[in-house]
Amino acid sequence: MIKLDHLKTIYLLMFAMLVTSCSQKQPAVTQQNANSSQSAAKISAEQIAKAYGLDSFGQVDAIRYTFNAQFPGVNVSRAWVWEPKTNKVSYEGKDKDGKPVKVTYLRSQLDSQPANVKNEVDPAFVNDNYWLLFPLHAYWDKSPTVIDQGVKPLPQGNGSATLVSVKYPSDGGYTPGDTWDLYVGKDNRVEQFIYHRGGPKKPSTVITTWEGYKQAGPLLISTDHNGTADGNQVHIFITDVAVKLAGSQNWTNAQ
Repeated sequence: MIKLDHLKTIYLLMFAMLVTSCSQKQPAVTQQNANSSQSAAKISAEQIAKAYGLDSFGQVDAIRYTFNAQFPGVNVSRAWVWEPKTNKVSYEGKDKDGKPVKVTYLRSQLDSQPANVKNEVDPAFVNDNYWLLFPLHAYWDKSPTVIDQGVKPLPQGNGSATLVSVKYPSDGGYTPGDTWDLYVGKDNRVEQFIYHRGGPKKPSTVITTWEGYKQAGPLLISTDHNGTADGNQVHIFITDVAVKLAGSQNWTNAQ
């Protein structure tokens, strides 16, 4: 199976800190099989993942997207192409000092990469990929406890949705104990979420919408997230989303 590692980064990347408690290694292409021992909550996680294209993920040869984060004093943009079957990553953006970076690498050979790839580029990749595909990661990851807590009021605005909490364990990872609270609508789409950090690093709490849904081949992608990080306004949005399907050399743009 292809694996995604934890990330370790600096505050200026900010949202590269949101997934540090996820399991050290996590499957990308081959999803876990449901079995008779799975709880109802885990089945709920599977249902959410299915709404985002779980069953057809194997058709995807490559995903292209640009992750953008805007909050006071910071404007981040990172362009990626990920080939999940080989775990090949191509990145174009800037380093922590603002200098242009363009690199392609295999994650299976990460230990042989330069320090900036290991310590900056790859951590950013993991973060941005979780923003892109977290409903799938919540099912793929083996370590978290997934609990359906029933219908609760939405954290922003009016209305209600089913709260599905994805809590990572208190050991392992760089900031163990993180929780992602997903507020899921009747169509099994995430409408809003709250991220609770398990460790002392900032931000401690991030609350955003999940909107701007687009279809990229078999994958459903939320491209727009608006809300707050520790009370400060934040805008996370994903642009230039496209997939390349098995047997095709052409990109299919998200619509």
